[in-house]
Amino acid sequence: MFPEHRELITQLKNNDHHFTRLFDKHNELDQKIKNMESHVEAGSPVEIETLKKEKLALKDQLYVILQKAAGKA
Repeated sequence: MFPEHRELITQLKNNDHHFTRLFDKHNELDQKIKNMESHVEAGSPVEIETLKKEKLALKDQLYVILQKAAGKA
């Protein structure tokens, strides 16, 4: 996710607890979705779609934080 901001992500993960929580939650949802899609974990198509929307909302929030931080740099 956002390979062009890899260094900035590392900085934010070390200094911004809110960013870290959002980033970790995004990764947890990503893994849960993968598990559901591969039938490792139970999940209906509706549940998967809901999780994907939640994950996308988190990604949008992370992007806003990255853009603000990049503007300061």
